[in-house]
Amino acid sequence: MSDLRQPPEPQSAPVVDQPAVDGNDGDKQSSPVGRLAATVERLRREVRAAQAEADGRALIELAKGILVERLGCGPAQASRQLAELTAQAGVTPLEFAVEVINQASRDHVSEVTSAFLAATADPPEGHSSAVRLRTAESGALAAQDTQAVADSLLEHALTPLGAEAVAIWALGADGSLSLAGSAGFSTAEAGRWRHVPPGVTTVARRGLAERTGQWIRSLSETGLPSIGQHHHSDGGRVAVPAETGGRIQGVLEIAWAAPLEPPPPPIVRQVEALAELCAHTLETYGLHHPDDAPLPRVLPDVSELMDLADGLHDPALVLVPHLDPDGHLVDFRIHHVNSRFLDPAGRPRGAVSGALLLEAYPMAAGQSELFERMERVYATGEPFRAHRMRLTALVDDVPLAAVADINISRHGGSVLLIWRIEDETARLASLLQHAQRLGRIGGFEENLLTGEITWNGQLYHLYGRPPSDPAVRLEDLPAHAHPDDAVGIGRFLRTLLHQRRPASTAFRLQRPDGVTRHIRVVAEPVLDSAGQLYVVRGAYQDISAHHWTEVALAATRDQLAHSEQQASERNRLTLQLQHAIMPPTRAPLEVPGLDVAVRYRPAETQHLVGGDWYDAVVLPSRLVLLCVGDVAGHGIEAATSMVVLRNALRGLAVTGAGPGQLLSWLNMVAHHLTGAVTATAVCGLYDPENNTLRWARAGHLPPVLVRGSDAAPLPLVKGLLLGAVPEATYDEHEVQLAVDDTLLMYTDGLIERRDRSVEESLAQFLTVARAVPPTLDQQLDRLLTHSRSDTDDDTCIVGIRVA
Repeated sequence: MSDLRQPPEPQSAPVVDQPAVDGNDGDKQSSPVGRLAATVERLRREVRAAQAEADGRALIELAKGILVERLGCGPAQASRQLAELTAQAGVTPLEFAVEVINQASRDHVSEVTSAFLAATADPPEGHSSAVRLRTAESGALAAQDTQAVADSLLEHALTPLGAEAVAIWALGADGSLSLAGSAGFSTAEAGRWRHVPPGVTTVARRGLAERTGQWIRSLSETGLPSIGQHHHSDGGRVAVPAETGGRIQGVLEIAWAAPLEPPPPPIVRQVEALAELCAHTLETYGLHHPDDAPLPRVLPDVSELMDLADGLHDPALVLVPHLDPDGHLVDFRIHHVNSRFLDPAGRPRGAVSGALLLEAYPMAAGQSELFERMERVYATGEPFRAHRMRLTALVDDVPLAAVADINISRHGGSVLLIWRIEDETARLASLLQHAQRLGRIGGFEENLLTGEITWNGQLYHLYGRPPSDPAVRLEDLPAHAHPDDAVGIGRFLRTLLHQRRPASTAFRLQRPDGVTRHIRVVAEPVLDSAGQLYVVRGAYQDISAHHWTEVALAATRDQLAHSEQQASERNRLTLQLQHAIMPPTRAPLEVPGLDVAVRYRPAETQHLVGGDWYDAVVLPSRLVLLCVGDVAGHGIEAATSMVVLRNALRGLAVTGAGPGQLLSWLNMVAHHLTGAVTATAVCGLYDPENNTLRWARAGHLPPVLVRGSDAAPLPLVKGLLLGAVPEATYDEHEVQLAVDDTLLMYTDGLIERRDRSVEESLAQFLTVARAVPPTLDQQLDRLLTHSRSDTDDDTCIVGIRVA
């Protein structure tokens, strides 16, 4: 790390400023122009070296002064002592001087440098960083304006961190930002950014949003405008508020050429220390002007603010900041309360004036966030206004709440707090006003003796008339209404004016802007002591939304009745179709040595009509086709799909193919049906000659074999549900039946329950199936009776018993 007393060469130095290194350059140097350039470069080096030496000498002399005070010795002895201690520490005199200054000052800069030394593995690097920071501070304190401070910060503290430019912004009382000083940016660029009006979002203004500032990786990623945005668009930016004594004086903005990675904490604290240094400078010198003549800010005196508060008609408090020994804002002292002041707790003015704000009103730091708002106003100068803020005061440890309009503003170094506590009358008036607005109600009063008519603002709005227009008399109401409503309005006026009874009517108001509104008017007569009518008062209400809602509801009711009738007719036709094809019982099938019975139980609700189906038929080959199936869904689509699949399977079975092939063909039929039909099925072919059953399944539960006192499902052979894919193969299984064996095929509507799994429901079904009644019909009826299903789905059962 190079010694800061010998700063590095600036990267932007022109080629002609470099010393000669070859013969051609020697020729240039021998020329008049070359000799002049070499002289300028030499003088520039000497000036920089002298400036760096002066900065270092200032720090060394400051360290000598500290030793004189601590050791109680003379300057010469302090100089010798400094040299001896420097030699013992093995560091440069400037580095040791900075260490002495840090130990003696114990300020923010010393804390930052100590943290940086602790976090740096390389001691020379840590000492050099501490020297840079103290050198920058020394240069800033010796500067006569903010521009010189910017130059010192960039040269001594920020360039070693890789920064290319710096801007110091001063925060105005109106929230504007003014460029107080800059370094690394061109003069033209600084001129374009000399003033940023309030409300314009820039990188510097974004830095005011948080006390930790904004650390931006790349300026181009944010899209925010800022000084030097065209030359440093891809680089990182840092904007840190410059705060001192709880008050933000401005913003320190730093620009990098490359994207900025997350910095370590010591670097963050170093930048915050530089921002605090800028705050002290802004507070001392204010803005830098081109003529190098700093102009002090004109700040109103506290006495002027007290006079302003006394001239207000609302309660007001003049607050001055209360700082701790470290200069941090901890509270505000109530310096003055005006004559209009009304304490929420009922205390006199003298009990509040002179006290600290949080002592007098500890709840200001609570949920109302009043104290935080005041801190923000004092820090940034931006005023704060709130309507109906909730304030809480403690009276004998009991919290009392009040609602007030709040206005907080900063005037110089003081804060003016104005609150207008809402009394009961104003609250009720506001409540009535909002109720009339929400209900679209306008009130009126008409004096029949004087002809004076009083309307509120909402009534003018309902009529679509400006408040400057004359109000409409009740007797002239027909002229402003639809002609078809004249009869109803006439009845309303007769009841009100002649019969002297309260009355109401609804009519269509035709406004001057061509808009027609549906209005209801309600009025009552007011009689004097002699029983004579002299005042009529009442209200108009816009019921257009209610009227059109009733119209829409009537149309919806008609449409709903029509839809219900259509749905009922559709379900009735679906149920008739299903019962015609699938009767609950059918005639017994005549097969020698075999009893065949079927049962079908339709859904209990018509809208759940499903696609369950069964079939039992003797084929030309003398084999018996047995099958059950279930089409997904409900309604007429499921019923018609069931008819197609059932009839298709009957037609395919006469080919003599096995059950696996039959299901493969039936899968193609289901896949090509309109509407992407899916279904499950079990298909079996029973041979009466040898009592064997070949069967296959398509996503369906396997049949149940009841033999003696045992009941168990057949093996779960492979088979995908119908219609899922264009082509599928289905495995077959053959079972040998004996005399008195019973085989049951069923759909899931027999066992499905909402509160238990299929396995539990199947176990319950097998328990019921083990009890074999004398006849097959009795057994199927018993299974339906003891079915625990609660899904209201269709149910089919096909049973065969070998005789």
